Amino acid sequence: MQISDRISKIEASQSLVMAARAKAMKTAGVDVVSMSLGEPDMDTPKHVQRAAQEAVENHFSHYGPVPGIPALRQAVADYQNALKGNVISWSADDVIVSTGAKMAIYNSIQAVVNPGDEVIIPMPSWVSYSEMVKLADGVVVPVETNFEDRYCLTPEQLREALTPKTRLIILCSPNNPTGSVYSMPELEGLVNVLREFPDVYILADEVYNELVYSCSDSPITFSSFADIAERLIIINGVSKAYAMTGYRIGWLMSKNKAFVSACSRLQGQQYTHPTMVAQKAAEAALTGGRECVEQMRGIFASRRKLICQLAAQILGLKFHEPDGAFYLFPDVSTWGTGNEVAERLLEEAHVAVVSGAAFGCPSCIRLSYAISENEIRKAMSRIANLLNNW
Repeated sequence: MQISDRISKIEASQSLVMAARAKAMKTAGVDVVSMSLGEPDMDTPKHVQRAAQEAVENHFSHYGPVPGIPALRQAVADYQNALKGNVISWSADDVIVSTGAKMAIYNSIQAVVNPGDEVIIPMPSWVSYSEMVKLADGVVVPVETNFEDRYCLTPEQLREALTPKTRLIILCSPNNPTGSVYSMPELEGLVNVLREFPDVYILADEVYNELVYSCSDSPITFSSFADIAERLIIINGVSKAYAMTGYRIGWLMSKNKAFVSACSRLQGQQYTHPTMVAQKAAEAALTGGRECVEQMRGIFASRRKLICQLAAQILGLKFHEPDGAFYLFPDVSTWGTGNEVAERLLEEAHVAVVSGAAFGCPSCIRLSYAISENEIRKAMSRIANLLNNW
């Protein structure tokens, strides 16, 4: 039977592939530590669980509005308006709730990219950005960032990559896989360049924005620049900050009414709207106080400190201490390629990591520290033993 060309040209998600391999080995009785998935290991907060249960009990199970229930869209707008640095006035009409932030990104790309349009993606980047662009018949323009710059895109690199065919740039801060966070001066430098290219959309993936460790207050947001509001697309969701990965609730935000309308029409032909019960749970997450978020961030901050201390003891392992998210992204070129190291770690040390090649950086591997401190110690001990005896 025929498989369409659009599907044949995309790759499988390597983080999911490694997670599946680790799970299969565990099922077979192998003691594997998996550092492959970007998923908090904490339980969803109790008040969110209760909201979902109440939604079921109250028969909140019928069709709803395509862009999401009004209360949740307003909660999203209120959340963004309250972020430190935000200067754009957001309303519920600017929000479309999707089945996870991943779907919000996919819909955004489908809505603005025509065949042949160029999309700038700083590398390393999340595994799905490039594949989504391919599905839209767009042209991926990868820009290799440098270790010395913490893998952050510089204004000079951005200017060199921009062409008359550029339609979109995708920026992620805090970054997956590097954990880097753009500072305000760094954002200003990029925005100054983009102001010269008014036809380029800016997709800002801020799904890890609550997990920033370099400062104690709210993280910097791309919505700090009012003059680019009409071409700014903010992506976020409840998966990372509220340990709600399986609820599949994310959103996009834009002040561009034509873009929002286009995304709503697209979503209406895909899956109508996200699950109603999950939407009520997400509403409770955003309106139910921030204590659970602060607790989770504190746990991840402790794990970050631990994994960096253990990684620093491995001679030849080069890395930056991550400022956000829950990933360590060390360069392992002392021992081989990321593919080679990841394969041997899984097969010999029984630690599942993701090769940096999946993110466009073949000299690195990604370690998720969204696991317990005991598991981190066990994994890093095994990694050290393998690398020290390579």
